[in-house]
Amino acid sequence: MKRRDAVKNLSLVPIAGSLMCRPESLALKANDEKPTSKIDYFEELGITRVINANVTMTFLSGSLMLPEVLDAINSTAHDFANMHELQDKVGAKIAEMLKCEAAMVTSGAACAMVLATAACITGDDLEKTKLLPNLPGPRPEVIMQKSHRYVFDQAITTTGAKIIEVDDADEMEKAINENTVMALFFNAAEKSTITHEEFVARAKKKNVPSFIDAAADVPPVENLFKFQKMGFDLVTFSGGKMIRGPQSAGLLFGRKDLIEAAKLNHSPHEAPIGRPMKVNKEEIFGMYAALKAYLGRDHKKEWQEWLSRVESIKSVVESVAGVTGETYINPGPANAFPSLHVSWNESKLKANPKEIYEALKNGTPSIVTNVAKKDGKQLLNVGVVLLREEQVSIVAERLKQILQDHLS
Repeated sequence: MKRRDAVKNLSLVPIAGSLMCRPESLALKANDEKPTSKIDYFEELGITRVINANVTMTFLSGSLMLPEVLDAINSTAHDFANMHELQDKVGAKIAEMLKCEAAMVTSGAACAMVLATAACITGDDLEKTKLLPNLPGPRPEVIMQKSHRYVFDQAITTTGAKIIEVDDADEMEKAINENTVMALFFNAAEKSTITHEEFVARAKKKNVPSFIDAAADVPPVENLFKFQKMGFDLVTFSGGKMIRGPQSAGLLFGRKDLIEAAKLNHSPHEAPIGRPMKVNKEEIFGMYAALKAYLGRDHKKEWQEWLSRVESIKSVVESVAGVTGETYINPGPANAFPSLHVSWNESKLKANPKEIYEALKNGTPSIVTNVAKKDGKQLLNVGVVLLREEQVSIVAERLKQILQDHLS
């Protein structure tokens, strides 16, 4: 399921500390989120705990941070740091891990989009960084395929830039002029009329920086390296999705001159457009720890664990008459991992997928799944990759109970 599809489905909802990759980080374990405080803030504030059997959606608070990330945050919270030095040195380490020229930690991928665009507009001109989004003269222009327009491209126009839509590679090349500052490729778009390679080639021919938004596009881990090898000048990934860093952190990496320009448009500088998008020091340390752990993970083992979870839930729900489960591998590029498709004979089981979804969400515990479509028919999609270990059986038994309750 792509990010835009998940957003549409909202209508269905009324470096310090121990940074080594530890075995327990291979999956969401039962002890990942043990509270360190004696106060139960969920209870004190009346907040409903949610079991996330969906995907890494922001409205569901993204993902759950790895133990390594929590260690990094907690162990660095008691001392001050120069934020310029911290961003530079963590960025250098991240660039080393990602085998690119330069990198920085941003407040999510949306912030990376703002900073990348701002960098392409201002370069290292400090006066321009103070004027965005109201530079004098013609508005800067960013090239996008018409089929790639999406809700998050508002981050581009936040800088004052104007989006120029194109249909094919020849039209793209013709659209590039003296006002063009960047070309943006949305990796999870449903349709592309220009391939990645041709997009990069046309941009390079006209000496225009190319930027790819791949926010939710790991796994596979190889995607962290794939797009820079293609020649994209700038790349962004979300830190709070399957990398399992802080929800409000992201990665922007690529060409060194552009990353340095992006830093000038960001906090701790006081005047630029990115000042309200600051990242605190704990999140920077945490994002470093998350990436280090993610790259060190046994991804094949993790994948098999996900498949086992699907089979475990499937075997339970198929004990209900007329119910069928099917392993579904999302082809990606976003959210490319296994989940369970559940369908049933509605002449025997008197409920549609949306009604089962609502019953799960409104029950105790609250379990948020998703309603998907296959061959024009709605079905229930149960995600497994964000479940803690002990939640797999909880989801299976609760879903079984609700399905049984609707048998005619």
